[in-house]
Amino acid sequence: MTDNTPQVEYTDDNIRKLSDVEHIRTRPGMYIGRLGDGSHAEDGIYVLLKEAIDNSIDEFRMNAGKRIEIELTANKAVSLRDYGRGIPQGKMIEAVSQLNTGGKYDSKAFKKSVGMNGVGIKAVNFLSAKFEVRSYRDGMVRTAKFECGKLMEDTTAPTSDETGTYIYFEPDATLFKNYSFQNDIVETMLRNYTYLNTGLAIMFNGRRILSRNGLQDLLKDQMTSEPLYPIIHMTGEDIEIAFTHTNQNGEEYDSFVNGQHTTQGGTHQSAFKEHIAKTIKEYFGKYEYGDIRNGLVAAIAVNVEEPIFESQTKIKLGSLTMSPEGVSVNKYVGDFVKNEVDNFLHRNLDVANVIEEKVKTSERERKAMAGVAKLARERAKKANLHNRKLRDCRVHYSDPKGELREETSIFITEGDSASGSITKSRDVNTQAVFSLRGKPLNCYGLTKKVVYENEEFNLLQAALDIEDGLDNLRYNKVIVATDADVDGMHIRLLTITFFLQFFPELIKKGHVYVLQTPLFRVRNKRTRIKDKSVIAAEDNRQKERGEKPKDFITRYCYSDEERQAAIAELGPEPEITRFKGLGEISPDEFAGFIGPDIRLEQVKLHKSDEVEKLLAYYMGKNSMERQNFIIDNLVIEENIPEEEAYD
Repeated sequence: MTDNTPQVEYTDDNIRKLSDVEHIRTRPGMYIGRLGDGSHAEDGIYVLLKEAIDNSIDEFRMNAGKRIEIELTANKAVSLRDYGRGIPQGKMIEAVSQLNTGGKYDSKAFKKSVGMNGVGIKAVNFLSAKFEVRSYRDGMVRTAKFECGKLMEDTTAPTSDETGTYIYFEPDATLFKNYSFQNDIVETMLRNYTYLNTGLAIMFNGRRILSRNGLQDLLKDQMTSEPLYPIIHMTGEDIEIAFTHTNQNGEEYDSFVNGQHTTQGGTHQSAFKEHIAKTIKEYFGKYEYGDIRNGLVAAIAVNVEEPIFESQTKIKLGSLTMSPEGVSVNKYVGDFVKNEVDNFLHRNLDVANVIEEKVKTSERERKAMAGVAKLARERAKKANLHNRKLRDCRVHYSDPKGELREETSIFITEGDSASGSITKSRDVNTQAVFSLRGKPLNCYGLTKKVVYENEEFNLLQAALDIEDGLDNLRYNKVIVATDADVDGMHIRLLTITFFLQFFPELIKKGHVYVLQTPLFRVRNKRTRIKDKSVIAAEDNRQKERGEKPKDFITRYCYSDEERQAAIAELGPEPEITRFKGLGEISPDEFAGFIGPDIRLEQVKLHKSDEVEKLLAYYMGKNSMERQNFIIDNLVIEENIPEEEAYD
């Protein structure tokens, strides 16, 4: 078959050399991952914040400056002041504006730092609408101001202020669309820094964050289940661990390298998982690794000289050795765990007995469901998931490292009409659909055996591939997509209960979301809209997206307030549609809700949530108590205007 596509001329003019600023602004994803709007902890604005903080943390780790002050201005801009040594003023401009320039190539100045690639603070500068740096040093302050990476001002003056560095930046809103820093995400990041740097005080918007017990404080603050024994906390040269067991299912790990939160683990976390189970097994002389680790909640931090990460965002350690010519990470972690944990167990027989009872319980439960689990796996294979329950996507992992693709997602929905609309609208490369049949079983209080006995749960577990933990998770986002009514809310709660009961780490690691779908569609013909600026703005938006002009201008509204605003914008007398369920929304319309403008609400867990009590109250057998609560708190609205009443 002949290809008649005309050839594109390829000349010397096609060869371009981008400046440092142009390269980062043209390909920001290469340096900071996803851009995002700030609703997710791995969005780019938090990578910028992290890069700025890392430099101050490295000062603290070099015993220079024990205090950092951070302020958010209207959740759009960041100011940071540390009291370290201050950037050497003669090279300050180069340090923040020239790639592959920095002080961390010299291991004498920064022996075990995170930022060693000469990119971090430059990316902050280049991707910010406004960026300012000040170096306080030797009684002088040098100030430089940039706009989108371009130097606008450079001054030097005497000062009596303490030595250190000041950074101010506003992420560029043309790159980070509708962004906003979320206080809870920032505070979690800052707390992690203090856990890994005991004695460091961070002032965040006037509030002091401090940790005196490192990873022990981290587990205390983050655990949502009661520990079966006091947290075991151990420190050594360049390594710190903390762990305990709970009665929850699965395993939970937090890991860090040189103060950096490695959310995707790496060689240090893998070594800890292997050797903690091996050490406990050797102490008792029996039991399987899976039974030993079931219910384990742990954290590990290591300091590595010249660490190698598997991406620019530094969320997975790839280093095989503790230093360029040092011992392997696996052996270093293994030797420490073997020696310290084994000694602890021999000296604390009461704790050893509690651990053994937990392991025995896990073993009994595993053996009790061994037969049914085997049959369930066989059923899952025979069910031909791709045709019956799961409309899978084409891509799950990145090549060649096999990392989970950030944009992969699976929609869990109920009913043929809803799953059909999503299936026809989805991006088949990265979006999958799993269809529930009716309402899931309320699994609160049941053992994990039900996961294998219940067909819906068995097939969902197989689709996610989480039977043995999150290492093989096939989707980054697990999205519960139900109707915005009472039945839809019930299905949502039952599904989330399933995850909380048997796979809590899936929620704690930020993988579970709820799809927000519009309640109303407000639209009007172009010819009836009086405000011509609305029409002009819509034309520009459609042009940017490559869409053809439409006869109607449409607004999808997720609340009554948005509906009222849309009516005012598109009046007079616009057409208003109330969506009663996902199945009522056409595939063409649905494409807009699960595309670039998708609205997701992340399901989060905090220690204060008291998950066990929460589940017992809302999902337990205390029906009368819940009924009385509803009766006592029921609010009946009367005399609702006719135009605001919807069936």
